[in-house]
Amino acid sequence: MSTVVSTVRHQAATSASEKTLLVLEAALAEPRFTDVVDATGLAKATVHRIVATLLDRQFLAVADDGGYLPGPKILSLAGTALQRIDISAIARPFADALVEESGCTVHLGAVSGDEIVYLVRADSDRPYLMPSRVGLAVPLHSTGIGKNVLADFTDDQLDRFVARAGLPGRTPHTLTTPGALRAELESVRRLGYALDREENVPGIGCVAAPVRDHTGHVAYGISISTLLLEHTFDQIEAMAPMAVAAAQKLSTALGFPS
Repeated sequence: MSTVVSTVRHQAATSASEKTLLVLEAALAEPRFTDVVDATGLAKATVHRIVATLLDRQFLAVADDGGYLPGPKILSLAGTALQRIDISAIARPFADALVEESGCTVHLGAVSGDEIVYLVRADSDRPYLMPSRVGLAVPLHSTGIGKNVLADFTDDQLDRFVARAGLPGRTPHTLTTPGALRAELESVRRLGYALDREENVPGIGCVAAPVRDHTGHVAYGISISTLLLEHTFDQIEAMAPMAVAAAQKLSTALGFPS
């Protein structure tokens, strides 16, 4: 008899936890109490009770317009969680899976000022290695990952970047004029991925997709790189769906809504 009672209590506790999480998620996304009720599908009395508890425990706060905001407690927890994020560890399984799928070298890069810094390099079983390494900083404008970052810039941000960093040529194929770069970034926005057509290192091409953090900001990118002796540019671009899918999965893992 005691086992049955314990099971029932456990199920009720799980149900209560799920309801609390539903209400918290809805309250942070919806502007009014009635919207929270509609979003959760729970009874008004249940939502009111849970919201009152979340307010009391400082997981929620009330805005001037009566809507809900993240409370001090949830902001503190979020800050702690963000400090402990190891993007390299999170990204590694996605990079390894992309190597398996593409048979090419995969890089994960992060924005650092006006450059991309490689955080992960995952190699295939090809009998050669790319001339890259973890920690290497490369320009935004001449790399596939960097172009995805620049495509997320506003016009003013892009103007400031060009004035500040310039567009130095890395190879004869690097885009070195603002007009050429802007046209390229329009294509990146339309396609959802970027190509490096031998623009950063002679003899190497890549396709890269944007990785977004929990705010939706393009803070990272993942790329498939190969020697042009192995693949043509058309073959490299044909791997774009692989890069995009991996980037979307990694973005979701970093908290960006899928």
